Amino acid sequence: MGLYLEDLQPGDRWSGGPIVMTEADIIRFGREYDPQPMHTDKAAAEAGRFGGLIASGWHVASLVMKDFVETAPFGDTPLLGLQIDALTWQKPVRPGDVLNIERSLLTVDRSKSRPDRGVIRMRMIVANQDGDVVMSFENLIQIPARTTG
Repeated sequence: MGLYLEDLQPGDRWSGGPIVMTEADIIRFGREYDPQPMHTDKAAAEAGRFGGLIASGWHVASLVMKDFVETAPFGDTPLLGLQIDALTWQKPVRPGDVLNIERSLLTVDRSKSRPDRGVIRMRMIVANQDGDVVMSFENLIQIPARTTG
């Protein structure tokens, strides 16, 4: 069972996480997808401007997506991501950080040309164990409607 367009309203909220960031995972992801010294080389990272190893922002974004899929706040309803806006990485994510996600629904709009579906806009705020926001973005998602109007 899942949630559909008619079940949602602006202000709805969901939580995600915790996501524990490990040094090994940060280095592995960095080597595979973002091979910069601050993500892949502990000694070089310590000598660099961040003063230590940090996670790639793309690593954090990928884990937030994985958490969304695994926690399935909409149940088994098929969703289609359409757009990401205002993606910001605000603080470095380091080994040992524990991330939590707050998702809030900003808008819910039925399609005028295809009333069997709609579009929702969600805000994602990712914070570390100290409550510091490390990443945020808005996501435009297509969601089916239960009815056509």
